[in-house]
Amino acid sequence: MGIEGRDKVKALEAGALAVSGQLGKTVQRLRKTYNLSLSELSEQSGVAKSIISQIERNETNPTLSTIWRLAQALDVSIERVLQVSEDEPFLEKSSKGDTPILVSDDGKCRLSIIGWIKTVEWLQWYGFAAEPGGVLESGPHQRGSVECLSVTEGELQVEVGEVTEVARAGETLRYRCDRPHSIRNVSQEPAAAMMVCILKAAVMD
Repeated sequence: MGIEGRDKVKALEAGALAVSGQLGKTVQRLRKTYNLSLSELSEQSGVAKSIISQIERNETNPTLSTIWRLAQALDVSIERVLQVSEDEPFLEKSSKGDTPILVSDDGKCRLSIIGWIKTVEWLQWYGFAAEPGGVLESGPHQRGSVECLSVTEGELQVEVGEVTEVARAGETLRYRCDRPHSIRNVSQEPAAAMMVCILKAAVMD
């Protein structure tokens, strides 16, 4: 049975109040996470400092346009800003068949793309496997990007420019990947690793 008339208006107002209440907490938490003052967030978003203060204190119900500008300034999606509660459970499963596989030019290296599509613009991670002698050659990613390679099996060599380093099972290599780089299995056994690429890392001199 639907809600009609005055009861429907009350229900909508209650729902808006609940979202607004969570919105204020979320905006304040994200602002503090980025160490932004009210004035700094106002300057970056174009939303008046007084309005942001009212939103954080749950004293106003902002327009969608205002929420969008705050979301852009805080570098998050509108969905995250509007989420009702962080306490709600989140559990997502991907099957083996849903995991894309990339193969190196020599056919000896495989990258399983296990990263989340929602983070692909700033964070990517892969399962890496290489047969003996296999090499994965990559072009440069965006400036400031950093790659982390944690070896779980065998022995892998990373080459960045004219610098090379070898890591064995249990060891991790971190390196700039905003220039040509390669990963090579230098052992006589299969090798495996977990690879994480941070695309929005701070620019390194």
